[in-house]
Amino acid sequence: MVLIPEMMRVPPGRFMMGSPTGERGLFGENEGPQHEVRISYAFELGKYPVTFAEWDAALARGANLHKPDDMGWGRDRRPVINVSWEDAHAYIAWLNSKTAGGYRLPTEAEWEYACRAGAATVYSTGTAITEKQARFKSTSTVPVGSFPANAFGVHDMHGNVWEGVEDVWFDDYEGAPNDGSAWTEGGDNSYRVLRGGSWNSDPLNLRCAARRIIGPADRDFTLGFRVARSVSGG
Repeated sequence: MVLIPEMMRVPPGRFMMGSPTGERGLFGENEGPQHEVRISYAFELGKYPVTFAEWDAALARGANLHKPDDMGWGRDRRPVINVSWEDAHAYIAWLNSKTAGGYRLPTEAEWEYACRAGAATVYSTGTAITEKQARFKSTSTVPVGSFPANAFGVHDMHGNVWEGVEDVWFDDYEGAPNDGSAWTEGGDNSYRVLRGGSWNSDPLNLRCAARRIIGPADRDFTLGFRVARSVSGG
């Protein structure tokens, strides 16, 4: 059986992407300059990060995918870990071959927009985040959906696993697109972008604007992803 990720519809809107200088602190300029992004279309985003259950179901159906280690924490509803950006693309290609298609990674702008869910604060939860709102500074992942959803109905945008997005790495947002599209031309194609922080992150790395650089083939026990899908006529 193909387990299809549960999706949530994200409405069109606008937001200020990145962080103001005062928030950026030790993170340098890669979160700025802060700039307005207008997303004129609706899209769908995974309600949760892709789970081991979904990944293992693909393997059981003969998908040519890497079998990731769960570190002894369990599989099932826990987010899949030890998967790279390239592994995520392989899973998405398989998923599209078995369904009506259209699945992809979210763009970095779509990811931050969905994470903020209308909030202009450091976190979607406000100026702070607690252990009752996200998984961080801990010793393992937890099953997806263990914490409340944000205002868009999406869970685990803060913590649990770092999530890969489609964009290549740029050192800052000078010249970044302002329409929600992926930024893939002119950057460092040997690196990609991660968002959201993970189960072992400090709260600073869970901020809506926090970014991390990663190689497209790199695997790690903090890495996962969620899928997006464009909406016809959205």
